[in-house]
Amino acid sequence: MSEIFGTDAYSPKEIADRVQAVGVAKARLPILSMVALGILAGGFIGLGANYFSIVTSDPALSVAVARVLGGLVFSLGLILVVIAGAELFTGNNLLVMAWVSRKITLGQMLRNLGVVFSANFVGAAGLAFIVLLSGQVVGEHAARAHAIAETKVALPFVEGFFRGVLCNILVCLAVWLAMAARTVSGKILAILFPISAFVAAGYEHCVANMYFIPLGLFMEMAGTVPPSESLSWMGLIQNLIPVTLGNLVGGAGMVGLVYYVIYERPTDQP
Repeated sequence: MSEIFGTDAYSPKEIADRVQAVGVAKARLPILSMVALGILAGGFIGLGANYFSIVTSDPALSVAVARVLGGLVFSLGLILVVIAGAELFTGNNLLVMAWVSRKITLGQMLRNLGVVFSANFVGAAGLAFIVLLSGQVVGEHAARAHAIAETKVALPFVEGFFRGVLCNILVCLAVWLAMAARTVSGKILAILFPISAFVAAGYEHCVANMYFIPLGLFMEMAGTVPPSESLSWMGLIQNLIPVTLGNLVGGAGMVGLVYYVIYERPTDQP
């Protein structure tokens, strides 16, 4: 089908082949490399989230401008993951293509997702703690960061799940588009629009929440903001469960499996 798409980018079939090959390599990473790259990815997404909360704390911005601009700057996180190199749980949902093609085992896929998810939490929450210690979270920025955390823990389970589904459809499509590009500038451009769309729409990304909610909790512990009745570590867990499940359904089920059926499933045709 590559002849149908006359561009200098990889064709969708070539992208599918590349995603599978990368999935095999990711599943076979040594555990130490997997952990280190996972921590990096959590920190990278945290940097994008920090950028987002700084920019959107400006009260002079209209709602639409704040959402679009916030989405664009949040894209820094995935740009760093894709180009600098790191292991991100949400993007790694695409390993499902290598699994259903029997190029990796279920155990290898679950090992990667479990290790990377845990390492992402360490990186994202660790970055939140460093940001707090930097003393930059003050004034409007502090109020905005705390409000984000409160909003996320108050999200009902069903809404959190479906916002997670929609989020990771766009995140995995951003990774998919970046795999099509042959240049660094092409990869950045491919990432910007899907990621800014999910942020502007208010969808939920589990790794971003590993930064936003701990930062709110750390601020309360440090006395930077008054304590909130709704914000707690249990609230973090109650947010991560539906959002993570939604991210899995959106990324693995609605992007990875769909493209596997289209381009990689065995057929009788030559």
